[in-house]
Amino acid sequence: MAGYARRGVHGQTVETIAHRVLSGRIGEGATLDLGALQDELGVSLTALRESLKVLAAKGMVDARQKRGTFVRPRADWHLLDADVLRWQFESLDGGPAAGAGNPLLGDLDEVRGIVEPAAVRLAARRRTQDDLAALDAALEVMGQDGEDGAAHAVEADLAFHGALLRASHNELLQRMDLVIAAGLGYRDRLVHGTGRHPKDPVPSHRAVLDAVRAQDPDGAESAMRMLLDQAARDLGRIRKGR
Repeated sequence: MAGYARRGVHGQTVETIAHRVLSGRIGEGATLDLGALQDELGVSLTALRESLKVLAAKGMVDARQKRGTFVRPRADWHLLDADVLRWQFESLDGGPAAGAGNPLLGDLDEVRGIVEPAAVRLAARRRTQDDLAALDAALEVMGQDGEDGAAHAVEADLAFHGALLRASHNELLQRMDLVIAAGLGYRDRLVHGTGRHPKDPVPSHRAVLDAVRAQDPDGAESAMRMLLDQAARDLGRIRKGR
């Protein structure tokens, strides 16, 4: 686990309960048995309540007199929260094919198709030398073989797409990195972790960078759409077990 799990017992408790809610193991409307959870997880009641406050702040649980602590409807969850997004992807099971077919990845594809082509158009107009240096650095890492191939590829891809959003110099678009990165990281781990050697990502990413460097908005958008099409094809092959 990442994120909260690095924060000791408190963080592990937050993540454990979050995964159970997001996977449906604890359903919407269910009342939590705090005593049973306390015994099972081996934490104090105070630590458990502090963990539940984190989930309450993310819209996932609530507490009322006479009813106790319960899971709120999904419509109330803060789905764009970076932790909630990450937990949703981490809660998936059933192997790569099932993960690749999850509707949440389809939602991510649609969001990326709306956001990233528009962002690279702005990046082509507004990019600075610092932006280009960040993109060059990410692309260079992408072309290298790391000790952990899958993790290396994921890190490089996230760095590249984050740098593109920052190059738009639109603060709200830059914040979309929090949304895209959670799903993109999961998607990349699926693609690179199957042992099936996906198509070399460097040329498609370089085409985007070249157009941004040349301050060619149309070319940048076209290259980004081709990159996103390739990403969809990669997932499609996993769904089909190829």
